[in-house]
Amino acid sequence: MAETERWLVVGLGNPGPTYAANRHNAGFMVVDALARAGNERWKSHKARAEVVETRLDGTPVVLAKPRTYMNLSGGPAAALSAFYKIPVERIIVVHDELDIDFGALKLKRGGGSGGHNGLKSLTASLNGPDYVRVRFGVGRPPGRMDAAAFVLRDFSSSERGELDLNVERAADAVRTVLTDGLDRAQNIFHTAA
Repeated sequence: MAETERWLVVGLGNPGPTYAANRHNAGFMVVDALARAGNERWKSHKARAEVVETRLDGTPVVLAKPRTYMNLSGGPAAALSAFYKIPVERIIVVHDELDIDFGALKLKRGGGSGGHNGLKSLTASLNGPDYVRVRFGVGRPPGRMDAAAFVLRDFSSSERGELDLNVERAADAVRTVLTDGLDRAQNIFHTAA
């Protein structure tokens, strides 16, 4: 991989303090951890996103948090991809995943949205699903609770005890995709779900 190939890492979430600790904001939590590791500050970008331009383990990267709500994340991601001239093959999207147990990670390239409105928006705006996904398990809602209501709830107190570690694992998974490729990252970070 040429060192000059810049990547775009998009964390999915909803803007504002009301949503900050929600399950749906797991993607924001992971890109925040990556920015903190380099003592980087978020800057406003005209693409309706907060960005950090940095290097992760020597690889040039733009970290991004769309300032739109989750179901409109694709517009800012596509605008950043065009602005920085980053093809979809070098875009990593970090998002919450209901179909994976809390604490588990799964990585893949492409695929369907699984009902995730942020992924639907990204796939439509990027003209296809061929971006890398770091899927952060948040588990299924209890009982008959609506999935949309569940992801807009904060992590439980027992989950919060493990949350920082899980966020750091997901950040490490992003770094591994950048340095060693998706296959290697899958071998290291996939956990049984």
